[in-house]
Amino acid sequence: MKAKSIIKVLDFGGQYSHLICRRVREVGVYAELEPFDTNIENLMNEDVKGIILSGGPASVYQRDAPICDLRVFRLGKPILGICYGLQLIAYLFDGKVSRSERREYGKAALYIDDKSELFQGLEDKIDCWMSHGDKVEELPRNFEVIAHTDNSPYAAIRSKDRLIFGVQFHPEVAHTPRGIDIIRNFVYRISKAERSWDMKNFVEEKVKEIREKVKDEKVLCAISGGVDSTTTAVLVDRAIGKNLTCIFVDHGLLRKKEAERVLEILERMKLNIVFVDAKEDFLEKLKGVKDPEEKRRVIGEEFVRVFTKKSLELGRFGWLAQGTLYPDVIESAKTGSKASRIKTHHNVAGLPDWIEFKLLEPLKELYKDEVREVAKLLGLPDEIVKRHPFPGPGLAVRIIGEVNEEKLRICREASYIVEEELIKANLYDKVWQAFAFVGDDKVVGVLGDERKLGYVVTIRIVESTDAMTADWLRIPYDLLAKISSRITNEVDGVTLVTYAISSKPPSTIEPQ
Repeated sequence: MKAKSIIKVLDFGGQYSHLICRRVREVGVYAELEPFDTNIENLMNEDVKGIILSGGPASVYQRDAPICDLRVFRLGKPILGICYGLQLIAYLFDGKVSRSERREYGKAALYIDDKSELFQGLEDKIDCWMSHGDKVEELPRNFEVIAHTDNSPYAAIRSKDRLIFGVQFHPEVAHTPRGIDIIRNFVYRISKAERSWDMKNFVEEKVKEIREKVKDEKVLCAISGGVDSTTTAVLVDRAIGKNLTCIFVDHGLLRKKEAERVLEILERMKLNIVFVDAKEDFLEKLKGVKDPEEKRRVIGEEFVRVFTKKSLELGRFGWLAQGTLYPDVIESAKTGSKASRIKTHHNVAGLPDWIEFKLLEPLKELYKDEVREVAKLLGLPDEIVKRHPFPGPGLAVRIIGEVNEEKLRICREASYIVEEELIKANLYDKVWQAFAFVGDDKVVGVLGDERKLGYVVTIRIVESTDAMTADWLRIPYDLLAKISSRITNEVDGVTLVTYAISSKPPSTIEPQ
């Protein structure tokens, strides 16, 4: 979708960088994440109305501190620096930044000294979220304070002669309740962006774009029944109709009753579905594979083998459509940036070099919640729209170590119990993801008055909006106890159940 206005977010490695993009999109303007050292030409386009410098873990006075092209500040475009971004602005304009004697982390009261631009429409005092160890000690010449906290006299600053702003706190996080209003002020009042990011327009333009790109060629679509791949299939179906064939592959790593349930839904949607039973092939390829990245690579390559074989059987297909999302691309470090690869998504960096298909990825600009909005607009059933995300590599990434039949059975049965109990408790639709995972660790238990060595199963239940950050759910103890009791009683070979209470970051949602 061609956006009339774009806000570019330069990523300095902050854990909330993606949230900045999400918040800008929430207010109706398209935002793109770029590496901090992106080519200056990526920012010169007249559609780029403003630039945001993200937070990050570095200190500006480190020898290898990340610094953007200095010409960024000579483009004449409005700039907002957040946390490290503020410190970088102060440093580059000859202010003084130093290590703070007292690290400021958590909620703080922000006292607004000037409400004319960035803080227009806000109260004199608001809550904000701080997360920094460095501080601005001296303001650069021609900069002034527009907000402060008890510990940060320069919590927000502004250039007197340019549209350059900086805030020490994080307006993009939910812990800064009026943060969305601050971002809205920067996007509209300061950057003069036009509201142009709308999912209804996205659908119309994307269908047209697919039709123009594919023309009369045939497309294979990898479909799993998840919201991403199914939305992709419906978009492509609207664009090219009978030239689309959807392939549902049972790789032996699906959830309990997954294949039957998904095929029934997809058949009701009248998509052209071809079912492929490839369980033996995938599980054979995974024998002896323990490393999580290698698992993803093996699975990605085997998927392409299946699609290539089917393409030859059904008639030559020029395109492979996938439900790749923006976070998949970023986490797989395939954007040309210097970003660290968090994990190889099987449908991005996990694809082999020898792939013969041209890739069609209509959702690769979107976050998960945006995809769900598109799915609703396309009339997808609630069972698809509200379905919990499930990784393409399936249970292989919920099994730590080598995948074998026993661990698959345990993971499958335990996860089914977790979902079943959440549904009974009316919590399933209120959480982002819920499942169980298992590794090689075994502990002693007592089953039927006998000593028994069994597996450790870990329950993972998180809440999120876009999967880029997530927090573990504080579910009622009695529900947790019921799930644990059912797993140890009903899943043979399990003697201990634990609950994962790490957020993302520092952990990821899936264990591998």
